[in-house]
Amino acid sequence: MLEEIRQKYPSAYNAIKVATEASGFTMPSEVLTCSLLKTLAASKPGGRFLELGTGTGLSTTWILDGMDEASTLISIDNDETLLSIAKENLGVDKRLKLVCTDGGEWIKQNAGQKYSFIFADTWPGKYLLLDEVLDMVEKGGIYIIDDMLPQTNWPTGHAEKATDLISYLDSREDLILTKMGWATGIVIITKK
Repeated sequence: MLEEIRQKYPSAYNAIKVATEASGFTMPSEVLTCSLLKTLAASKPGGRFLELGTGTGLSTTWILDGMDEASTLISIDNDETLLSIAKENLGVDKRLKLVCTDGGEWIKQNAGQKYSFIFADTWPGKYLLLDEVLDMVEKGGIYIIDDMLPQTNWPTGHAEKATDLISYLDSREDLILTKMGWATGIVIITKK
């Protein structure tokens, strides 16, 4: 078995990738992670999806590609320049709502909402306000984080934050989780 993607890439992927490279954004989700997101999204027909950290929309396009027509996705980012790339390439998809706001503020304002799938790819919902976001995962829902293996762009002290995050997730009895030393380091959690 090889780590390769043989499935069809989402139709907007190449245009978003080119625009991402032109923008100078250097933190998009890795394509193996994106493929996994598509696969997991397909397991939640009629689901309510949440992505924290849209970036330019590379992972968003894969999530959308895995979703069925009855599903909806809210994707949050605080950088209008990056979000404009996603809007330009994905804005016509009626299942998608792109929101430019501070992720932490959005989480606080939407406490009590439930989602069947949350991909947390930014500090709010991963390193900040984690409990609040885990409370948003419905029973049987999936919470996914990436970039848990050491990255070249990690600042000093970040490795300890990642280790502490994993230890905390391991300690919670309401979660079932799998840690994967694959791609950039993935953690997949299902809520009991």
